[in-house]
Amino acid sequence: MGKSAEDVHPQKAFGWAARDSSGVLSPFNFSRRATGEVDVSFKVIYVGICHSDLHFIKNEWGTSDFINASNPAVPGHEMVGVVTEVGKKVQKLKIGDKVGVGCLVGSCRWCENCGNNLENYCSKLVVTYGSTYYDGSPTYGGYSDIMVVDEHFAVCIPDNMELDATAPLLCAGITVYSPLRYFGLDKPGIHVGVVGLGGLGHLAVKFAKAFGAKVTVISTSPNKKDEAINHLGAHSFLFSRDPQQMQGAAGTMEGIIDTVSAPHPLLPLITLLKTDGKLITIGVPDKPLELPVFPLIMGRKMVAGSGIGGMKETQEMIDFAAKHDIKADIEVIPMDYVNTAMDRLHKGDVRYRFVIDIANTLKPA
Repeated sequence: MGKSAEDVHPQKAFGWAARDSSGVLSPFNFSRRATGEVDVSFKVIYVGICHSDLHFIKNEWGTSDFINASNPAVPGHEMVGVVTEVGKKVQKLKIGDKVGVGCLVGSCRWCENCGNNLENYCSKLVVTYGSTYYDGSPTYGGYSDIMVVDEHFAVCIPDNMELDATAPLLCAGITVYSPLRYFGLDKPGIHVGVVGLGGLGHLAVKFAKAFGAKVTVISTSPNKKDEAINHLGAHSFLFSRDPQQMQGAAGTMEGIIDTVSAPHPLLPLITLLKTDGKLITIGVPDKPLELPVFPLIMGRKMVAGSGIGGMKETQEMIDFAAKHDIKADIEVIPMDYVNTAMDRLHKGDVRYRFVIDIANTLKPA
């Protein structure tokens, strides 16, 4: 006789979920699987709100059509907490440890990408919510009280790190850290541009500075100059709608991290690059961007993309952040404020990342 759903998923869980593309979140009772041999279970303490959460629950990418009343989506892939149970074969975590989970909860573990610690590029990757796990069940994210995950996809959080300000590093942090490292923009003296000063951009400034780079913030909002330079410590600021400013900085940067998720022109950014310069896009606009080829050819320049990072690099990023005291600038909110927070996020009204206080404010319905 086969196992019942209660046998396979016996852990009662509670969270907030979206039931249609309105994106409105409301209380949701569900269940998580039992803690397997290589699993860790943990109490979720904080979870960051990523812009991807908003895109997903509103089906702005056209990939969330399956969300409905019988198949709600629990968002959240920037979660941190404390381990409550470990499987008998778990090696790197123990009960009471601080732990984090980002965008991934599974991959095939045998393909070339997985073998190179690039689980994030595995063709069979399982994302933290809105996906299907190996047992056929839907994956549910961190807007919830508990989480169960294969220890391979869990990150150890050093004791000196504040959990609330660490949560956004599990997505936003690794998303900026990985391209800075891979594309060689992690060297002292390198001139790095950061386009957009939001959840991703403010962390790109912090990591690039910690690597010793000279950092210029590039923004369509001139009122962000004071914030960029005096609060975040950027070395300079460019108002991207001022042709004179942009022309004055032409050919000065080895690399640019472009965090903007709205459609925007690439030519002005490519012009800022030196010969062999790299423009790396990590934002996800909902419409294709126009790519002018001639300026690439005339400077052997590159436009590339990068998405989160593998588990080894994510742990490396967390350890680097602990060493250099890098944390997100956050606004902590209660669970029942989440829909208002989503509206504010849509308007860009957050500095720079909302984090939900799950432990103190998520109350069972």
